[in-house]
Amino acid sequence: MAEEITTAKAVAKTVRIAPRKARLVVELIKGKTVAEALAILQFTPRAGSPIVAKVLKSAIANAEHNYDLDAQNLVVSEAYVNEGPTLKRFRPRAKGSASPINKRTSHITVVVSQTE
Repeated sequence: MAEEITTAKAVAKTVRIAPRKARLVVELIKGKTVAEALAILQFTPRAGSPIVAKVLKSAIANAEHNYDLDAQNLVVSEAYVNEGPTLKRFRPRAKGSASPINKRTSHITVVVSQTE
């Protein structure tokens, strides 16, 4: 007998937000129901909120379309942020010198699973 799949995930790669800032938002939604997580993200005044919300909505859509799971019974089982490639830039400074600027990127992953 085939094992029934009860999880779906979505990944946003090379998003232009520092992982440290994105992790603050992701920690808010871990273990919450999907409706509760979307409500939290909607009213969180951080730059990473719309990005994480978009990934969460994608994970929900994946669960509904690919695995025929019900959106009302979904829970954010995993959510994490990994570091992506860093864009290295330089800022001109006094006396002809330069200072490095690291523009960090993130890989944001959200996994939703069905509650019993």
